Amino acid sequence: MKRRAFLGNTLAASASLGLGLGSLASCSGNSERKITILHTNDVHSHIESFEMDHARYPGMGGVARRASLIQSIRQENPNTLLFDAGDIFQGTPYFNYFGGELEFKMMSKLGYDGATIGNHDFDNGIDGLERQLPNAKFDFIISNYDFGNTVMDGRTDRFKIYDKGGIKVGVFGLGIRLKGLVDPALFKETKYLDPVEITRDMTKFLREEQHCDLVIALSHLGYNYKSNPDRISDLSLARQTEGVDLIIGGHTHTFLKKPTVVRNRADKNLLVNQVGCWGVQVGRIDFEFNSRGKSSEKGTSIVV
Repeated sequence: MKRRAFLGNTLAASASLGLGLGSLASCSGNSERKITILHTNDVHSHIESFEMDHARYPGMGGVARRASLIQSIRQENPNTLLFDAGDIFQGTPYFNYFGGELEFKMMSKLGYDGATIGNHDFDNGIDGLERQLPNAKFDFIISNYDFGNTVMDGRTDRFKIYDKGGIKVGVFGLGIRLKGLVDPALFKETKYLDPVEITRDMTKFLREEQHCDLVIALSHLGYNYKSNPDRISDLSLARQTEGVDLIIGGHTHTFLKKPTVVRNRADKNLLVNQVGCWGVQVGRIDFEFNSRGKSSEKGTSIVV
C-alpha cells in the first residue's frame, strides 16, 4: 500500500479522536497553563533497582522509585503526561520468564499514557508482542510501521490526542528500520515507512486539521550517528521537518542532562531528549502556555 493512501485511510479513521477538543485560543480561565511531559526509554525489563554496590548505578532505577517520583510530579502539576520511547522488553530474567507481561502491568500501574515500539519489543516475535497487549492499559503509538497482514493490524494507533487543561497535545510514533536489525521471522510482514515523510504528514495533520497546541514525536530512531550521518536519527529528523515541538528519543541509550535544542526546517527551535537506559533517569519537559500559545519550555533529566 502506498504511503499516502495508507496514511489517508488511517488518519481519516482516527480523526474523530480530536473532535470536541477546543483549541487553546478558545479556552477560558487562567491565562497561564503548564504541561509537564515525563518520559523514559530503553528500560529493558529493569523492574528492580540496581544493587547498592553496582559500579555505575548503585541503588538507582526500579519501578518503585520511579512510581514515587512520578506521583510527586503529578501532585505538583495534574496536567502531566507520561510516555515511553520503546525497548520495553529484554534485558533481565523477568522478560525471559514472563515474556513482557510484568513490564506492561507495571507501566499500567504507573499510569503511562502512551509508548512507541522499539526493535527489542519484537524479541518474542510479533505474536509475542501482540499476546501481551491486554496487559497494557496505555496507548501504543506507531506511525511508520504498517502492520497490515500481521496480528498487530489494528492494535496500535497512528496518533493520539490528549487534552490537558484545555491544551491539545498531539503525539505520533516512529520506529527504527527493522530489516538488518531484527530477524525477519520476528517482525514478519511489518512494513517500514520513511520517518521524514511520515513526520511531515503527521505534523501537517495534527497542526492544521486537528489544531494541536503541542506536537510530540515518540522516536526509537536513535539520537545521532556520527559515523553514518546519512542514517536517519532524531537530530537529522528534527532538521528535515517542522511542526514538532519535542522529540522523545530512544535506541542509542544516550544520556542527556538536558534536551538538545535543534533548529528545524522552518528555522524554529525544537527539543530532542533521551534519558539513557534501564530506567535510571526520567526526562521532564515543562511547556508553559499563555493566551497566545506556547511561551516557554525547559527540560531536565532526573535521576531515579
